[in-house]
Amino acid sequence: MNIAVAVPGEPAYDEATRVFNLAAPARPTVAVTARTVEEVRAALRYARSGGLPVRVHSTGHAAGSAAPMDEALLIRTAFAGPVEVDADERVARIPAGVRWGAVVAATAPHGLVPPHGSAATVGAVGYLLRGGISFYGRAVGVAANSVRAIELVTADGEFHRVSADRDPDLFWALRGGGGGFGVVTAIEVALFPVTTVVTGTTFWPAAHAEALLRTWQKWTLDAPNEASTSLRVLNLPPVPEVPPQLRDGPVVGVDGVVLAAGGDVERARRQTEDLLAPLRSVAEPLIDDWQVTAAGAVLETHMDPSDPLPYVGDHLLLRELDDAGVTEFVRVLGEGSGSPLVMAGLRQLGGALADPDRAGGAFDRVAAHYAYSGSAALAGPVTEEAITAHCAVVRAALGPWDTGRTVPTFVDSHRQPQGHLSETDRAAVDRVRARVDPGGLFRTDIAPDTALDATAL
Repeated sequence: MNIAVAVPGEPAYDEATRVFNLAAPARPTVAVTARTVEEVRAALRYARSGGLPVRVHSTGHAAGSAAPMDEALLIRTAFAGPVEVDADERVARIPAGVRWGAVVAATAPHGLVPPHGSAATVGAVGYLLRGGISFYGRAVGVAANSVRAIELVTADGEFHRVSADRDPDLFWALRGGGGGFGVVTAIEVALFPVTTVVTGTTFWPAAHAEALLRTWQKWTLDAPNEASTSLRVLNLPPVPEVPPQLRDGPVVGVDGVVLAAGGDVERARRQTEDLLAPLRSVAEPLIDDWQVTAAGAVLETHMDPSDPLPYVGDHLLLRELDDAGVTEFVRVLGEGSGSPLVMAGLRQLGGALADPDRAGGAFDRVAAHYAYSGSAALAGPVTEEAITAHCAVVRAALGPWDTGRTVPTFVDSHRQPQGHLSETDRAAVDRVRARVDPGGLFRTDIAPDTALDATAL
């Protein structure tokens, strides 16, 4: 079959190039939305005949971390078909383009969940291919380690289903290797039993940021693996969606999830109280909405925006913070810092996230205590230059604790320093790319700092 590609100005082009971060628009030469394997093959034939490199995305949430798409053909994967759940085997098959909200809706009635992201609107396949740090990660590890099989079409148009038993080298490289292997059309991911969680957020005025951060940081040092939390400084806009209590200046929020492992809700309650009681003693909360609820509510905990918007941000992986680290964090991000960032915070890591997985992919663990991320929307008087300048201030302040590594799903800009693969792993990934794409059709679809061979980019 042939396929009609779209050019700028056509509705089909706008559909195929739609992204979540409006500050990082996709502007390929031509674009197409593929809903079947045959349509992917047709798009690849078109690219080969025209000498165009191929780029791939689904929901466009990683737009900021992708290099410009000039002179390329973009394939947007939006595969038809439902999420298929095998409750006995505890596995779900997810077509490319399906978002986490639909996946959780399909698995939760079986008392099962995947290691999903914090937002319902994020595409599941891209998240899993880039590693994934779930609120369940401290219990089950990096999300990509839960992938059991991957379906893809390679540059020659061949369809493959790879797994630990079928082309294990390609299966390894696909999970966190940085792309450039083909067009992934579906993923099978392991599920684990969760029906009940304790989840929520507590907010305080930012004047208490230093005491709250010290208290939270101390708790994280020996927190149970069933618990995963974050602490954020938020400068929220005065819009109807934001509760009135949170509109009068910066606030500090601690949110997260505590699994009721084995259905033991009372144990989860006690673990949650161990976290919150010392924090509540620091100051009276503005909002305190932690509750026992169904696992599906985890998708609402982090309050990620659901609609596309233009934003700029930065990300670091940090070692354990000492007193000086806490002081520096508050100095550059707390009350009176002049920070234009709408959100800046630390995600608790450790637990199973730090454990190497022999059956895992190229990115199978995170050797850090915290993931820092900060961002702001381009709105009103807030300019990209102001945001970028303050991100540089934060990066310099936190430099002594910066590991120099990153988590792919937290990276918002392809310009920022990043890296999650060792030199040995990058060389191994390059060998796989050279085997499955010897002509370099996907040579520009490779994430920064994931290729040792610069000619592959």
